[in-house]
Amino acid sequence: MSNIPKPHPSASLYVGDLSPNVTEGMLFELFSQIGPLASIRVCRDTLTRRSLGYAYVNFHSVVDAERALDTLNNYAIKGKPCRIMWSQRDPSIRKSGIGNIFIKNLDPTIGHKELYDTFSAFGNILSCKVAMDENGNSKGFAFVHFENAESADKAIDLVNERLLGTKKVFVGKFQAKKERKKQKDSSWTNVYIKDLDPAVTENDLLQAFQFYGNITSAVIMRKGDDTSLGFGFVNFERHENAQTAVEHLHQSEINGKKIWCGRAQKKAERQSELQQKFKQLKIEQFNKYQGINLYIKNLEDEIDEERLKKEFSVYGQIRSAKIMQDETGNSKGFGFICYTNAEEAQNAINDMNSRILSGCNKPLYVALHEPKDIRRQKLAQRNGGMRKIRNTNVPVATPVYQVPPGYYSSTSAPFTVLPQPMTQPRNAPRTAWTASQMPPQQYQVQSPGQYMTGRPSRGGRQQTSAGRAGGRSGRRSN
Repeated sequence: MSNIPKPHPSASLYVGDLSPNVTEGMLFELFSQIGPLASIRVCRDTLTRRSLGYAYVNFHSVVDAERALDTLNNYAIKGKPCRIMWSQRDPSIRKSGIGNIFIKNLDPTIGHKELYDTFSAFGNILSCKVAMDENGNSKGFAFVHFENAESADKAIDLVNERLLGTKKVFVGKFQAKKERKKQKDSSWTNVYIKDLDPAVTENDLLQAFQFYGNITSAVIMRKGDDTSLGFGFVNFERHENAQTAVEHLHQSEINGKKIWCGRAQKKAERQSELQQKFKQLKIEQFNKYQGINLYIKNLEDEIDEERLKKEFSVYGQIRSAKIMQDETGNSKGFGFICYTNAEEAQNAINDMNSRILSGCNKPLYVALHEPKDIRRQKLAQRNGGMRKIRNTNVPVATPVYQVPPGYYSSTSAPFTVLPQPMTQPRNAPRTAWTASQMPPQQYQVQSPGQYMTGRPSRGGRQQTSAGRAGGRSGRRSN
């Protein structure tokens, strides 16, 4: 038998594909109809507190969790079908790839439910997902993760190259992105050619590329009026032939014009590659000018680049000075100064920061220039530190939606109208309320059986209702 990691029985469910405005209360109202809940948590961004689109629902019983998975999977919450699966705390099960299959060329009408119903016949499914775009439309591919490899192999054998809906689908074993990239780099056969002369035809391409191997197709992309768009494709039978053609014909001439040759790539792949190059270029630029490029803000409209350069030139040789302007040519109120070495830049910061220039009213802000990513990271760390400082003064309720014992039962309605506590006479001692007599969001548990109000006392500590009543009755008796 193969050494296959199996998920341990758990009463925890992962609920994905949630609308951004779905809250813990909405999920409680839905899932509490199945059975008693332990907790609910909608995962949110640490800074913006916006929903990340998924949540965890924890039941007390595994049986209730199974029933919720069977009955509520693909149930529409706020008009969007949710995707429910068992919560896998062990990442090795997800990352191993065992039992995970990939389906492409899907019919656009096939969603999570149809996919789940089709593949559940081959074994127990841990997760099932159809890839969607930002508009909620299918991208034409999906993933199904089975509990074991035998079920995955059976699904591949029986569904691959078969009709699913109106299209013949491809079903194969899932490959990680790194593995797919390695395989693609050593197996591509399609060559992309651009900068073609408008007079070049498909026959010209065949004549130029046929010396490097057998060609299966050659095409030049054209407009509606049959004029050339200036680029085309040549597909070889073997990868080695395509690679040799690119090496020899790149920057060569066809009809007296230099052409560009390379591996044909999808749009998303090209965009990702360009983003990586741009990111690397930004890092190189930052390292090149690190410690010598200054950022200056609070510049008034009267300050131009000549005046800025004159004010800062006393600290050293300036390589460049720039004030940013809008589309109408007006100053945006900030600019940049680049020195030749870090010592000159530091002297300028020490002397010019908070200085008011003659004829101006606002003090300058001068600091070393930092990329946007670094500024955001520092801002996030500072905001997180401020939040920790605030949290040390006033206790804050846990973000997990805790369901108190006795608040509801599985046989009663999920939201029971609770009686409000009556105002007690001043001289009567106040009793401590229990969890079943008050809504959980208004109180915090200090110790078993004791609840505290959310307002701190003057001494920095919180007092129980009974403690305050005792203190007031004591003062009256004196």
